[in-house]
Amino acid sequence: MPRVLRVLIGDDHRIVREGLKQVLGDSSNGEPEIVVAAEAPTGPEVLERVAELKGPLGLDVVLLDIALPGRDGLEVLRALRAQWPTLPVLMISTYPERQYAVRCIRLGAAGYLNKGADADEMVAAVRKAASGGMYLTPSTAEALASAVGRGGPATESLSHREHQVFRLLTLGHTVSEIGAALSLAPNTVSTYRARILEKTGTKNDVELALYAERHARDGLQG
Repeated sequence: MPRVLRVLIGDDHRIVREGLKQVLGDSSNGEPEIVVAAEAPTGPEVLERVAELKGPLGLDVVLLDIALPGRDGLEVLRALRAQWPTLPVLMISTYPERQYAVRCIRLGAAGYLNKGADADEMVAAVRKAASGGMYLTPSTAEALASAVGRGGPATESLSHREHQVFRLLTLGHTVSEIGAALSLAPNTVSTYRARILEKTGTKNDVELALYAERHARDGLQG
């Protein structure tokens, strides 16, 4: 009988957490193979729960959403990899692989899954990560190959903080709102914004949003 895998779910939507618990804890074939040992709705709480469980001593895999309040998933991923390098982290998101998968893998994630993945794929990803492997969907593998072959889209050259600002800008947030969300001064956000526009070859926020939409669409079609 396989050992029970212990998972932490980091997602700010309760309905998503409940859905994942139901999928992962399905015991229709007998005893559950995966149990949700903890859950957290914010970035800081994910780090707190992991610390309470002593990282890999109490957990086998962390399922981590990208869009977390407090500290976003990419920032939490970096922190987890620094403090608990042997603890596998699977990123989950509604964003297409083209947009975030390569960045997540480069930051040390054990895989990237869309929240729309079916139950079998979700369970397979957790098993793979828990065994020390990396779970790559065909779309993620293609995005990685493209990034290696062509250098990837310009967003791959953005620093972690620039990418945070980029994502919030493309979601329509103002400089002041972004500053409040990331605890940055507005003029600092403006500096990041200028760098982002230069690196992506766009002139304003409208062009930047169209750029993000175009690359997301390319990823879905590819």
